[in-house]
Amino acid sequence: MQLPDSSWLHDPALATVVKALRVDEQPPRVVGGAVRDALLGIEVADVDLATPLEPLEVSRRLEAAGIKAVPTGIDHGTVTAVADGRTFEITTLRRDVSTDGRRATVEFATDWMEDAARRDFTINALYADPETREIFDYFGGLADLADHHVRFIGDAEQRIAEDHLRILRLFRFHARFGQGAIDAEALAAAAKHSSKLMALSRERIADELRKLLSVANPSQAVQTMLDAGIFNSFLPEIVPDAGHKLARLIDREMAVAATPSVARRLGAVLPNDSALVEKIAARLKLSNRLRTELIQLAAHHGSAQSARQLAYSIGIENARDLVLLSCAEDYWRDEFSSLQGWDVPEFPIKGGDLIQKGLRAGPVVAKTLQAAERQWIAELFPAGPRAAEIADQLVAEALRAERNS
Repeated sequence: MQLPDSSWLHDPALATVVKALRVDEQPPRVVGGAVRDALLGIEVADVDLATPLEPLEVSRRLEAAGIKAVPTGIDHGTVTAVADGRTFEITTLRRDVSTDGRRATVEFATDWMEDAARRDFTINALYADPETREIFDYFGGLADLADHHVRFIGDAEQRIAEDHLRILRLFRFHARFGQGAIDAEALAAAAKHSSKLMALSRERIADELRKLLSVANPSQAVQTMLDAGIFNSFLPEIVPDAGHKLARLIDREMAVAATPSVARRLGAVLPNDSALVEKIAARLKLSNRLRTELIQLAAHHGSAQSARQLAYSIGIENARDLVLLSCAEDYWRDEFSSLQGWDVPEFPIKGGDLIQKGLRAGPVVAKTLQAAERQWIAELFPAGPRAAEIADQLVAEALRAERNS
């Protein structure tokens, strides 16, 4: 079988790298995601290459050909080639010497099948000659790809023992490439060893969770994880109906062509408790921006305010997210539409306006201004005369209170 012909295979930058790394007239092979995605008709973004050449020799050859060589992971056999502004990750064939579930000690090898055996899933262990387009499949990856079946190479428990993060990768890859029920052996192994996720850094777990939630529709995978107890070790607070809530959200996203958002999707599966969400975000070491978004979503979830009122308080994007997350089925579309093409207005009343109307500078001005803004928001941002009437009314009340004090 051959890779389908595509423009990326004719990239002059790729050809330059391939030429530099030929061994006994044999080119390095394209490996992993590029082969898988090309066969699925998905646009190939990154091209990784595998070679029997050791990293120092890879660097020497690249530099001799005028290609920049960056030792991005040289201890594990990885060099990044930069040619004509394009980057290619080049990894020496390897075998695992020892693993502890977090990192591996490797030796360099020359056997392609041995290199394939240390990878995670059969659909990720496909190699291809970039010149002839011939595909090399050592563990049935082509058949699994055709069947939309995500399966570990060899013994599932052994693959997970080598790298515990593969538990989460299983569900992400199934959500993206699988169909139907998840592989039974893989699921059983993931459930059995899910507590080992506690040994991983929070950053690695959070990164994998973000990638899962960025898949087009991860709702079934998330529910399967929930049922299997996968979240217990790192996100026990996840809501019991997370899969259902996520599915409803994704239906709404699709209905209005909303770009998937990790914050919004996390908001669907986390409790509506801003203090608890803040603790979860800190534990997972989420970015400050993502933390702020999640806390806002939790704090305003189920608010009685309209979409426009929310947008005035927390911004249009956060208001859109809240509409998709929490508005009732019978009016969420109208609320979402109300934000389309709408610009958040500026509060038209200033402290100086109140002073001109008779208030003395000081705390009473700030208090009256806040009351005026609340009234203006409640009346859905009236302009012109009505805004002035609100100011006049509240100034009059403040002056009466001052006289009576």
